[in-house]
Amino acid sequence: MKKTTKKVGRPEMTSGKRTKVIKARLTEEEFKALLIIENAVGITRMELIRQRVLYHTGSILVNAQELLKLLDSIGAELGRSGNNINQLARHANVLNKQGMLNANVASQFNELFSGYIQIQQELEKAIRQIIRLMKT
Repeated sequence: MKKTTKKVGRPEMTSGKRTKVIKARLTEEEFKALLIIENAVGITRMELIRQRVLYHTGSILVNAQELLKLLDSIGAELGRSGNNINQLARHANVLNKQGMLNANVASQFNELFSGYIQIQQELEKAIRQIIRLMKT
């Protein structure tokens, strides 16, 4: 009786297998710059070189973790400003019910609020553009 041995491990790739090797010599400064970019972006050295050379020669690579932290802080600030606006609106409603709301104050609030909404919409557009650029 023959014993059959099972193949262990990952199955062989049928296509897309990388077999060619390219070597490059860098100065100490160039290598340090490469390491800084590699750490900042959070991808491997070979993937960084592949992307830069073959696909996105002019594009800017972004550290996704750092970007998410910044977007999170922007979202927190938007939440705080929304809370402040709600407090102002509640106070204005109380004053309006008491007949103490000044028309100038109300019109000025409406102007500022419409400006806030416009800025928030522009911020949303910018965030959508960043997300689209990250996908490519």
